[in-house]
Amino acid sequence: MDEKPSLDDTLALMRDLRQRCEWDAAQTHESLRPYLLEEAHELDDAIRLGDDRLLQEEIGDVLLQVLFHSVLAEERAAFTFHDVAAGLTAKMKARHPHLYGDAAKEPWERMKSKQRVSIADGLPAGLPVLHRSHRLQDRAAGVGFDWPDADGPAAKVAEELDEVLAELRASPPVPSGAPPSYDAHHYAREAELGDLLFAVVNLCRKSGVHASIALDKANAKFQRRFRRMEELAAERGLDMAAAGLAALDELWDQAKAEERQERDNG
Repeated sequence: MDEKPSLDDTLALMRDLRQRCEWDAAQTHESLRPYLLEEAHELDDAIRLGDDRLLQEEIGDVLLQVLFHSVLAEERAAFTFHDVAAGLTAKMKARHPHLYGDAAKEPWERMKSKQRVSIADGLPAGLPVLHRSHRLQDRAAGVGFDWPDADGPAAKVAEELDEVLAELRASPPVPSGAPPSYDAHHYAREAELGDLLFAVVNLCRKSGVHASIALDKANAKFQRRFRRMEELAAERGLDMAAAGLAALDELWDQAKAEERQERDNG
C-alpha cells in the first residue's frame, strides 16, 4: 500500500523545484505576491461554489504558496517552515489559554488589545473595505465599545439613513449621466453615505453575519435574476434599454417568482 505524501515530502518537492525548474528558481517573495492573492481568490471561489474537488485542489495551490515562501526564507537563512509551524503552534496555544494552560477563557480581541498601540495596528493596508470595517468594529468591541445586541446598530442604521435623506433633500445629486460635481454637497453626501454603510456593517456584525459575505451573496443573487430578465426579454423580443421601468419590473418579478418556485420545489 502506497504511503501518503507528508508535509516534509511537499517541502522536499519545493526545494527540488527551486534547484531544477528555471521559473521556480527565478521567483522571489516579491514576484510571488500576485500569485498568493490569485490563489486565495480561487480558493474563495471554490468555497462559494461548494465544490469539494475544486476545494481540495485550491487548498493545495494555497499550500504551494506557503511552502514556496518558506523555502525562499530558508534559502536566505531567515527562518524555516518548521519555524513557521512552531510559531503558529505557540500562537494558537496562547490564543486558547483555557485549553492549553490554567488561565480563564478570554475573548480573543480583548487579549489582542493588550498588545496593540492603536486599533488599526496589524491590519493589512490592502484589506477590502467591508472586511476592514468589520475588523475595526470587532477590535473596538474587544475593549467594550459595543452595543449589547443588534437593537443598537439597527437604530443607528435608521438614524444614519435619516441623515442621508436629509442631505439628499438639501442638495439633490446631479442627474444620471451628467458630469459629477465634486463640491461641498457631494462630499457631504459621501460622508453621510459612508456613515450609513459603516452602521450597516455593524448591524451585520452584531447579527452574526459578515457584511462582505452577505454582499457577495446579494451580488450573486442580483446577477442571477438579472440574467434571467435578459433571457425573458430576449424570448419576448424586448429591447431592455427601451422597454421602460414598468416592463423591466415585470421581468424582475417573474425572475424572482421562478426562483422562489424552483427553491420551493427543490
